[in-house]
Order: sequence, then C-alpha cells, then structure tokens
Amino acid sequence: MVQVPPVLPPDTELNTRSLFELCVGRVFPVVGFNGTLIEVEVGEVLGKPAYMDSIWIEPEFVEIVETGKRNRP
Repeated sequence: MVQVPPVLPPDTELNTRSLFELCVGRVFPVVGFNGTLIEVEVGEVLGKPAYMDSIWIEPEFVEIVETGKRNRP
C-alpha cells in the first residue's frame, strides 16, 4: 500500500485510519475484487494471521509488486 485514502473517517472504536496507516509501505496479498475496490488481508500488522483482518482499498492507493512466487515453466 502506498498511501492512506484521504476520505477515511477519523479513528473510532474500529481504528480504521490507524490500520491503514500501519499498512503503508508493506506488501499484502490481493484476495479479492469488488467493482473498483481491491481486498487485501492485513492481519499481520495487528499480530494476527493475515486472513483475520482485511481492508478494501481503491487501486490508486496500492502498487502492484511481483513477489517471485509465481509458478514458472
């Protein structure tokens, strides 16, 4: 994730903005798409298994990176 979307509300009991801020500069697997949003699993930034928390984010706030884990012929 390269940037926190500016339209996020201030933190409440869910700490949404803080979670997004913890994700900036890190690499996460894309696990889903919904229209124009990308779902990434981010539980690791909270000390949990990745699948325990996910966020939905617009593509302009992420950068696609290659991890080298693709199956190659």
